[in-house]
Amino acid sequence: RRVVFGVVTGRRFDSALAGLKKHRVPLPDVVISGLGTRIHYGSNLTEDTHWANHVDHDWKESRIRRVLADLPGLKLQPKAKQSRLKLSWFYDPDAAPPIEDIIALLHQEDLNANVIVSFGQFLDIVPARASKGQALRYVALRLDIPFENILVAGGSGADEDMIRGNAMAVVVGNRHEEELSELVDLERVYFSERTHAGGLLDAIEHYGFLEPTLRNDAE
Repeated sequence: RRVVFGVVTGRRFDSALAGLKKHRVPLPDVVISGLGTRIHYGSNLTEDTHWANHVDHDWKESRIRRVLADLPGLKLQPKAKQSRLKLSWFYDPDAAPPIEDIIALLHQEDLNANVIVSFGQFLDIVPARASKGQALRYVALRLDIPFENILVAGGSGADEDMIRGNAMAVVVGNRHEEELSELVDLERVYFSERTHAGGLLDAIEHYGFLEPTLRNDAE
């Protein structure tokens, strides 16, 4: 009753649910999927259509595909990895243009979008209003949860704007070393040596995250 469990992922919604079921993870209260393009709530995981309409603004999927179609070092990921609001490529940093050049190319074509690289090899493009951090801030406002009461975990460049917020944050041990290295001096970002869920458990202890809840239950 006192803790909201949410999953924030780059995966499509159906893929995220399948992964949770496979690992027997309890159904979340909130699922933010597709790098912040979709939000689902509650026991029935009802979609937030207001958010979907909000991020869809000025999204030109087909034009983005055409503009990037002939760039070297980019290969579209399988159809199962794509969605209407998220375009995904495999990214070869040795052959492809720098990310800054790709962003500049989109701007030259008057295309507004959010360009995200994760683990040095995946390139995702989503609407300008979408990201993990923007979606999480929206959810916090909608559910009336102070952002400083939220603990977030991540490990790649796709998590950066979420981790840079005012939430308590942990960068887990299986992180991409370069993509989040600039966060090491931020006060509310804890770098755990433990990997995956172990890093999250480590952060719960580090921040004393559940102590207020346990204390209130004891009272």
